[in-house]
Amino acid sequence: VQLQASGGGLVQAGGSLRLSCAASGSIASINFMGWYRQAPGKQREFVAIATSSGSTNSADSVKGRFTISRDDAKNTVWLQMNSLKPEDTAVYYCNAVSGLGMYWGQGTQVTVSS
Repeated sequence: VQLQASGGGLVQAGGSLRLSCAASGSIASINFMGWYRQAPGKQREFVAIATSSGSTNSADSVKGRFTISRDDAKNTVWLQMNSLKPEDTAVYYCNAVSGLGMYWGQGTQVTVSS
C-alpha cells in the first residue's frame, strides 16, 4: 500500500484546511485509514480514523472541529479541519492498516498562525 497525502499549508487561527490521502497498491485489504500528527519536539499522536465499515473516531482535542471521511471507491480519506488553532501546527501523516501491515504517507505540514 502506498499513501500520498496533500493539502497542508499555512492558515490563520480560526481558518480551515482539508487534507487528502490517496491510497494505491493492495488497497482491497485496508481496514483502517486515518491521520496522525507530530508537532516539533513531541511524539506522534492520533488524530482521527475511519474504518472500512464506515465508523469514525477522533481525538478529544479535535472533536467538533475536525471531520474524517473516506471514499473506498476513490481509495481516498480526507480530514476536514475547521476552527484551527496554533496548537494544531504539526506534520500530519496519513495512516492505513490492513491485514498485511501498517503504512504511512510522507506527511504534510500544517501551520496555524495566531
